[in-house]
Amino acid sequence: MAAAGPAGRRILVVDGDPDTGESLMAQLRRYGHEPVGAKQGGAALRAHQDTEMVLLDLELPDLDGLEVCRGIRAVSHVPIIIVTGRESELDCVLGLQAGADDYVTKPYGMRELMARIEAVLRRARPQQPAAGRHLRHGRLHIDVASRRVTVGGTEVALTRKEFDLLCQLASHPDTVIPRKQLLQRVWGDSWSRRTVDTHVSSLRGKLGGSGWVVTVRGVGFKLGHA
Repeated sequence: MAAAGPAGRRILVVDGDPDTGESLMAQLRRYGHEPVGAKQGGAALRAHQDTEMVLLDLELPDLDGLEVCRGIRAVSHVPIIIVTGRESELDCVLGLQAGADDYVTKPYGMRELMARIEAVLRRARPQQPAAGRHLRHGRLHIDVASRRVTVGGTEVALTRKEFDLLCQLASHPDTVIPRKQLLQRVWGDSWSRRTVDTHVSSLRGKLGGSGWVVTVRGVGFKLGHA
């Protein structure tokens, strides 16, 4: 029987061998995850945006796995674990340099892989606000536990990162949070400068007013009113 693992995640399994890929996805389902498959690197480059982790083989029929890893990392912070038959130290170093968070060689034990998945997800998890399970700021109400946001009683649909960003601001409503600090708390160690600007713009639109997130030029952002 499968041991209990972390909360189920949507995991992209990229493997050029259909049998190996299907076997791994079946194992992931046993551990409560929601795997999706890609047999080619090109498909992986299109599919990773809707997943929370990528398990990437390096032997693919169309692209080298290292190229796929670099391509994903260039546009996304999604955790990547390379799962491959290439077992030399150089291959491992190249994989990590390409942006992978971990490197597992075949054959591997499923318990080991699950432990590595959990460890990588734990490192990638953004800091959650230390405030209570409910955050209120004027007409804005955030239920942290259910990740539900309402403005004036009307529910607002936010993406995972938009919600995390809003929680960080709402947890310190009278404080200007530096841009770099927001990026590190919400997105981890890998980010680009435009990431926070794009999400702030989207958040303002969804909340119904630019006043909800105030830009303090040269410093960062703070929660406002609208």
